[in-house]
Amino acid sequence: MIEGSGIESRDLPGGTVTFLFTDIEGSTKLLDQLGMNYAQLLADHNRILRDVLEKHFDREIDTQGDSFFVSFPRASDAVAAVVKIQRTLAEHSWPPEVEVRVRMGLHTGEPWLVDEGYIGMDVHRAARIAHVGYGGQVLLSETTTPLVRDDLPDGVSLLDMGYHVLKDMRRPEHIHQLVTEDLPSDFPPIKSLEALPPSAGAPELDTITLRREVGPCPYRGLVAFQEKDAPFFFGRETFSELLEESVQAGGLVAVIVGPSGSGKSSVVFAGLLPHLKQDERWLNVHIRPGAAHFYR
Repeated sequence: MIEGSGIESRDLPGGTVTFLFTDIEGSTKLLDQLGMNYAQLLADHNRILRDVLEKHFDREIDTQGDSFFVSFPRASDAVAAVVKIQRTLAEHSWPPEVEVRVRMGLHTGEPWLVDEGYIGMDVHRAARIAHVGYGGQVLLSETTTPLVRDDLPDGVSLLDMGYHVLKDMRRPEHIHQLVTEDLPSDFPPIKSLEALPPSAGAPELDTITLRREVGPCPYRGLVAFQEKDAPFFFGRETFSELLEESVQAGGLVAVIVGPSGSGKSSVVFAGLLPHLKQDERWLNVHIRPGAAHFYR
């Protein structure tokens, strides 16, 4: 028995199977927006998926919240099912000002079938493909694509998305998008680790130099820290607290004296001001002395 699925592992198709992973994009925001009414939305979503899937010889492996993990003995059945699901979701009457967009990924492979269900890299590859897409988008792996290319439903075509590096996958994946003529098909770039140029073919991952996401530099050199740099301002916490206590005591014009470059501006902007702005009693005005004096 596969825990939580209600089916025996011996009932699952073995050998070469096609996996489908789905989930609702932005489900947390929908829950926050709808509150208790989200339960009905989720029930409608689950019913739509199950009503379609049971007609296409699927085996529901696992369901967690708004996510489905399903296997099919034939790739063409999987494609027919996802097209029908996306069309039914688009036609359904959802609550006002609510969009239910489900992202899907299909991959065909030969996983191991054990008492707990399927295991193997093919399961993980299918999940990775689904997770780099967007709500309403259906992505196919390079093993699924040739199996369905000549047997697509009416009004459905394939869009070549190129080779993509997926998290923890040694081999880049040649991904295609399923395009259905009566459904949205224009999406942002796939959220993979890297999109390879078409001429790259399918190199091994260890031959690829991945671009690393670079965040904001915490080092300012001789440039003064500003308020936006407060998360990176370290080492002056004690002085900043003492300065705040002096200002909060009232009737004090605090003057910070020090040589140029010692951090006077930084401790005011990135140390003192963020603390004062947490107290709504203060009005913060930045004044730089110049030819025109400021009087109050």
